Amino acid sequence: MVFESPPKQDRILEDDAPIRPESGDDDIVAEIKSAILSKIVLAAGKDVKRANIHDWYIAAALTLRDRIVYQWLQSDRAAQRRGDKRVYYLSLEFLIGRLLTDALTNMSLMGPFRTAVEDLGIDFDALRDAEPDAALGNGGLGRLAACFMESMATLAIPARGYGIRYEHGLFRQIVSDGWQEEFPEQWLLSGNPWEFERGDVVFDIQYGGHLDRIEQTDKPSRTLWIPDETIQAVAYDTPIVGWRGHHVNALRLWSARAVDPMRLDTFNNGDHLGAMSEMARAEAISKFLYPSDETPAGRALRLRQEYFFVSASLQDILDRHLHSDGDIRSLPSHAAIQLNDTHPSLAVPELMRLLVDKYQIGWDDAWDITTRTISYTNHTLLPEALETWQVELFERMLPRHLDIIYRINVDHLAAAEKHFGADARSRASVSLIDETGGRRVRMGHLAFVGSHRINGVSAMHSELMRETVFADLNSLYPGRITNKTNGITFRRWLHQCNPELTSLLQDACGAAVLDEPERLRMLEPLSDDRAFQQRFQAVKRANKIALAQTIASQLGIVVDPSALFDVQIKRIHEYKRQLLNAIEAVALYQAILANPEGNWTPRIKIFAGKAAASYRQAKLIIKFINDIGNVINNDPAIRDLLKVVFIPNYNVSAAEIIVPASDLSEQISTAGMEASGTGNMKLALNGAITIGTLDGANIEILEHVGEENIFIFGMKADEVVQRRAMGLDATGIISSSPMLTGVIEAIERGVFSPDDPSRFAPIAHALRFLDHYLVSADFEDYYRAQRAVDMKWHSPEWARSSILNVARMAWFSSDRTIREYAEDIWNIPLT
Repeated sequence: MVFESPPKQDRILEDDAPIRPESGDDDIVAEIKSAILSKIVLAAGKDVKRANIHDWYIAAALTLRDRIVYQWLQSDRAAQRRGDKRVYYLSLEFLIGRLLTDALTNMSLMGPFRTAVEDLGIDFDALRDAEPDAALGNGGLGRLAACFMESMATLAIPARGYGIRYEHGLFRQIVSDGWQEEFPEQWLLSGNPWEFERGDVVFDIQYGGHLDRIEQTDKPSRTLWIPDETIQAVAYDTPIVGWRGHHVNALRLWSARAVDPMRLDTFNNGDHLGAMSEMARAEAISKFLYPSDETPAGRALRLRQEYFFVSASLQDILDRHLHSDGDIRSLPSHAAIQLNDTHPSLAVPELMRLLVDKYQIGWDDAWDITTRTISYTNHTLLPEALETWQVELFERMLPRHLDIIYRINVDHLAAAEKHFGADARSRASVSLIDETGGRRVRMGHLAFVGSHRINGVSAMHSELMRETVFADLNSLYPGRITNKTNGITFRRWLHQCNPELTSLLQDACGAAVLDEPERLRMLEPLSDDRAFQQRFQAVKRANKIALAQTIASQLGIVVDPSALFDVQIKRIHEYKRQLLNAIEAVALYQAILANPEGNWTPRIKIFAGKAAASYRQAKLIIKFINDIGNVINNDPAIRDLLKVVFIPNYNVSAAEIIVPASDLSEQISTAGMEASGTGNMKLALNGAITIGTLDGANIEILEHVGEENIFIFGMKADEVVQRRAMGLDATGIISSSPMLTGVIEAIERGVFSPDDPSRFAPIAHALRFLDHYLVSADFEDYYRAQRAVDMKWHSPEWARSSILNVARMAWFSSDRTIREYAEDIWNIPLT
């Protein structure tokens, strides 16, 4: 029997070698092999000869985790010893993806582990693929949170992420006959080797009940909350490894459980299912991400989820602070709480409740502590995403918090009256309670008022916050809004997902480019070098061949790697305008049919993304994309010059294959509606050229890469506002565009739905009469921009622009973003 010995930690921590595919030191490889074999026996409980690929994955993950834990504990001890201020990042989503290759890359152990695994006769790529994606997020919001956690660890900022340990998370998307179907994502089915269950970290979370007022003769009256339901939050910790493995932080996720797993009296009376109803009600909180809000029960569950993780996280934060410092009043000096979007906005009244009710802090002092500790990141200007909750639901579920919100609002409106005077409209617009169409609590307003800093996530988005949705609040609290343009972690979205390009960049810019992305600028003189262009294009072609093989195996569609790979991968939403891309495919199809001998650019339009389960129009757009693909892909008349592909169940692992293979990056949201975007950054970093509107971070990408290296089209944000003010009817625009007329008429005739000609009538109707997202209005300019893409594709300028996109993307690192948060919002000095 082979037993593992403790890893040679000092050697591992000092290994700063560049990430290369070659094997590592023989001693380290032997040590890893010994540890993996021991884990197969001692953790999986199997004979090595009977172990399956999942057993090998678990053994490898546990072996790596053992090495991470040493540095994790050391990082935490060092931060405690220094008394460092800590960041607590509250997010309903953490789209962390697979962690094995992420941790191996950051620990500089990819080579030794690959060698060790393959020496044991196991295919390393198969082992890597055995890890399920952690289904803890939907899209950009969750992926940003994951990037930020990795960057905070890389910059050695003591931090902890807080979220929910969803048992199923976001649904698994199956596309059946072109329609999206949703199924539970079973990512925890075989266990999670990365997490540590903290059975000793359990907090009571309470709901409902009523309030009692306690009058005191010599003190202000007190409010006592008497809840009628208690569930428990149990902590699970996952280590997040920073670059080079020098610092490790924790992601703490909460799982819900009932105080009592079942009612024995009910069970013994024969009601076996009823006996477990309380357990089912409690555990529903951490079952799924974003339950449908179409029903009252669904809306109630969402609010329960948000309070659940906020309350557990704040109780944990205060316990940790008191343990290390002992004085609750010093919290702002030692803790920075960042709210990632409106979902954690309940942190404001919950922190007030804990300070006032539990720790007996006076109201004014508690408010000062709260506002100096909390800051808020806004991610959207869409009204439906700036959550509001019915007062009646709030009062029934969280009566004490509604009481606190009313008290906050009284003080807030008093300040508003001094500022705005007799302007009732302005006072109403800043109120925490929306009185129009039924009384609702405005969660975005609550987060704004309860925070010392509010940031947007691109320069344009932050400015629009000041001018539109938070205009009056910005007037009342000037200087609170700041900008922190999003970024991505280059370790995941370059080093890990595109190792051949990373190797080429090291050859061109030196190995230090892995630590200093600014060195990417050294590529600029090489952008005109034909030999370098050929090497660069060879890497791209290899990535395209890999994606083509994936498409063929998953969908049975054969695509030519020599064609232009035109990619739009993101959540399916009308404002992101997958529909604009799809109808341009129809127009291009019709143009090729009309002139089959034209000099057409072979093009593969690749879509991927999930629509919210209750979002009918978005799901119809998925069906439309698949149906037009079915017609176009099987029409021999166009000679494979155009194909349309929808890759199902888009997730981080799928993105890691698609992003390096992309030639054209579709970032075509209606101007003024995309807060930032991070997919635009990932694709550009990997050499895709952007076609997009002046929206979100596209504007800053334009500034960095240069207008000759990006394709910009469409109305600007102010023009969108003006166009909407004229009405949403687009019949005049359509009648002036024979091409768009032909597209819509084909849709209405059922060309793409011969079995049901009226299937896409809602899409045609929206294009004609309800053009809220300016799909029809921007169509002609989009089609023009796409033909400019075709012209560039046929010239040497394409390779040059692709290289320059990579060369000029260093600023979009999430390390830069986190440095700005640390300096401007969290007040944490960095060396």
